[in-house]
Amino acid sequence: MSVVVVPSPILSVSGAVPGAPGSPDAAVAWHYGDPFGEQKAAAERVAIVDRSHRFVLSITGAERLTWLHTITSQHIAGLGDRQSAENLDLDLNGRVLHHFVLTDLDATVWIDTEAERGPELLSFLSKMVFWADAAPREASDHAVLSLLGPRVATLTDALGLTELPGVYEAAPLDGGGFLRRMPWPTADSFDLIVPRDRLVDWWSRLTAAGAEPAGMWTFEALRVAAVRPRIGVDTDERTIPHEARWIGGVAEHGAVHLDKGCYRGQETVARVHNLGKPPRHLLLLHLDGSADERPAQGEDVTAGGRTVGRLGTVVDHYELGPIALALIKRTIPADTQLTAGPTAAAIDPDSMPDDDAPQAGRLAVDRLRGR
Repeated sequence: MSVVVVPSPILSVSGAVPGAPGSPDAAVAWHYGDPFGEQKAAAERVAIVDRSHRFVLSITGAERLTWLHTITSQHIAGLGDRQSAENLDLDLNGRVLHHFVLTDLDATVWIDTEAERGPELLSFLSKMVFWADAAPREASDHAVLSLLGPRVATLTDALGLTELPGVYEAAPLDGGGFLRRMPWPTADSFDLIVPRDRLVDWWSRLTAAGAEPAGMWTFEALRVAAVRPRIGVDTDERTIPHEARWIGGVAEHGAVHLDKGCYRGQETVARVHNLGKPPRHLLLLHLDGSADERPAQGEDVTAGGRTVGRLGTVVDHYELGPIALALIKRTIPADTQLTAGPTAAAIDPDSMPDDDAPQAGRLAVDRLRGR
């Protein structure tokens, strides 16, 4: 399903450089003239990022949470008012189709996801309603901005709040919309979901209060450094949740709760968690900054001429230099010399997950067999 994304009005801000044509971020600013300075502002002060190209939808109805609970991977049946969570839609084989963030506020679930995947997610949800009291609809009249940095607290007056919400919590804003706290891409990350006709007003108000404009380059660099995947960029048609670090309930900052079932793809999730290992891991790669040519998203990652992975987001970080996310075969050691497209690459050892411990299901099988 093709999606037409209208260029953001924030692109009229002085110095705004749009994302590359054809890229997922073409409709918003990639940077405002100083990409590394913008990243530093987000890491050390407070920056505002235009993410108004996100697809927003809403779900009303008394059964909105219990219904959504039955068809998605997260445990949200008892989600409280002003609470948020990450969630996945999987296919029958447990492969990830959609990743989205949701917030329940004043009897409405608000969902935002990638622009090109939003219509398909909405279509799936609409088809699954049946007799439930739940009504999903597109909410194109709302848009997303993000605030990043340790000094977000200096903006409480501009936000009209007395205090900031906790992680995965939300606070309503005067005039509509809400502020939601997220655990990534930095420790101090907040999303505003606001009426689209007030997008420029909010941008002006927050920048006047001290938030520094930063483009999607900043958001992506910090996200990659935090090893957080972006659906459709760092994942492919074979990706299962275990590979992309989406396992865990809300408290674990995950998108798949392991103590619930009865959703599409749950069998694969349970089988891999209890008996198997994921075939790949999402890892952080450091790229050779002296190379004349940079690799592109989707290129093969090789070791000794053998394909061992797939490259995701490639971006320049203000401190780490050129970095990337990649899905790499689980059996590849951290010290393996890699090539990403035309460029030498090395695995960041801190990004290697520790999955050597035997699973509970495997231990139970071994006990039954007398091992």
